[in-house]
Amino acid sequence: MTDIESGTLRSVAWSEMCPWLSIFRTFRLAVSPRILLLGAVAILLTATMWGLFGWAFSGDSTAADAAVTGWTQPYAKSAWAAVTEMVPDAPWPLGGPGPAEGYPSAAGTDLPPDPMFGPWARLSRPLWAIFSPHATKSDLACLLLCGISSLAIWAFFGAAITRIVAVQLASDERIGWGSALRHACTKWVSYLAGPLFPLLGMAAAAFPIWVLGWPLRADVGVLVVGLAWPLLLAMGLIMTLLLLGLIFGWPLMWPTISAEGTDSFDALSRSYAYVFQRPIHYLFYACVAAVFGWLGWLLVQNFAAGVIWLTYWAASWSGGENVGVIMGAGKSLEGIGYAGSTVIWFWAGCVKLVAVGFIYGYFWTAATAIYFLLRRDVDATEMDEVFLDADQSEETFGLPPLRTDAAGAPVIADQPPEEAAGN
Repeated sequence: MTDIESGTLRSVAWSEMCPWLSIFRTFRLAVSPRILLLGAVAILLTATMWGLFGWAFSGDSTAADAAVTGWTQPYAKSAWAAVTEMVPDAPWPLGGPGPAEGYPSAAGTDLPPDPMFGPWARLSRPLWAIFSPHATKSDLACLLLCGISSLAIWAFFGAAITRIVAVQLASDERIGWGSALRHACTKWVSYLAGPLFPLLGMAAAAFPIWVLGWPLRADVGVLVVGLAWPLLLAMGLIMTLLLLGLIFGWPLMWPTISAEGTDSFDALSRSYAYVFQRPIHYLFYACVAAVFGWLGWLLVQNFAAGVIWLTYWAASWSGGENVGVIMGAGKSLEGIGYAGSTVIWFWAGCVKLVAVGFIYGYFWTAATAIYFLLRRDVDATEMDEVFLDADQSEETFGLPPLRTDAAGAPVIADQPPEEAAGN
């Protein structure tokens, strides 16, 4: 504020002048143990389901299929390795990124390395691949199962993450595990259905095109369909708008339900409205979150790698050459030694998995912060407004039931008459 008489600037309300600075609060929330654990479990389950469906539909794969569903094959070989290889065994500059020796490479599964556009691209990949001209019926079945399974998983874990973040960003209050998980269970259908409605709308718009496509097999039909082509273009316009809103708006659907306590219809309408009414704002907020998240990921990645490398380094002083063998995935060990090295690799992988959980935890955390900013821009809603539901696990207290005595004075209903008279 400014002193009017002297013209001296006393203080600046930076949060009012630059509300996007609230994005810088997301790192602290994303590295909380609850967010890290929820993100780690969710991406491991997602990768496992992708690998399972990729393996089930890989029996008669061709070169064209590899271009459509080939990205699932590293997960089919080892979902654990495909996820954890994003963290090296040694921090920079002692080591560099890349898969550990002895583990299958998941080349192409990491896509952009930042925790904003990277998760958006990975989780959207089944949807994008459906529109490939090389997709076969087998590919479509695989992609649909991959998309529905990941949507079902993140409808629960993403709901819990965004609920925790929404309450803490808006009111600085912490909610417990039970409250966040109960919210995710209660609203799971709403989170699941939000992105499905645009897909159903696209299917409804594509149906007339599919029907009128049959006459194209005959020359006369080409002329007939040509006359009706403006109608088909109108259906194509509807599908394009629905697809654009879905691709860029689905990350906002989770924060909408978590912050407002509403349903999938409200999430759908708000996300589409924010995407089409404030696209430049949305892009700016996403870029700021991407740059900040990339810096945060460098810190988290090297921190986790440092934990692993320093443990190996300290053990090497007394463990001898076996430590070097274990760091090489224990290939030359046999029997009990190989089993022990596998256990060591498992625990090192757990550290990496928790670090990878930051990527997806940050994605949902940043999406929630961006939702609050877009809500402020479009609806003029303050950033501190959030839906708070009553926690059923907390005991509540109130006034005891009252009644009126013979004199007309209020007394406790279950109090004996003689005590009431004495009072």
